[in-house]
Amino acid sequence: MLKRAFDVFASASALLILSLPMAVVAVAVGLTSKGPVIYWSDRVGRENAIFKMPKFRTMKIDAPAVATHLLSNPDQYLTPVGNFLRKYSLDELPQLINILKGEMSFVGPRPALFNQHDLVELRTKKGIHVLVPGLTGWAQINQ
Repeated sequence: MLKRAFDVFASASALLILSLPMAVVAVAVGLTSKGPVIYWSDRVGRENAIFKMPKFRTMKIDAPAVATHLLSNPDQYLTPVGNFLRKYSLDELPQLINILKGEMSFVGPRPALFNQHDLVELRTKKGIHVLVPGLTGWAQINQ
């Protein structure tokens, strides 16, 4: 309960404080590539429920809907500002909305893509599916 209260307070505060930088990122995405500014990704959340996770779009609209590490040449799909946004994790800022809604937390396992069946199965076997996915997690912190 305390963690949820922290998530609500911190995400609401962050959204307020970061609203201007997020607007700048949105304009940069919109001016440098065709398509929507926000990409809505189907992700697997707590208890394997699917939810919509927003990100600032870093890939061209014709990019395949698979994990970037599965692409043979992912750089060919990046937008002009995509690499910068990913390098500084600015593409993740819209996920503060998911935290406010309770679909995500600040810290937890990163939500799997809807089509990463092997990862979802493994997480279910290990009991990780009962956790709320996070904006950041152990793997991101320990890189």
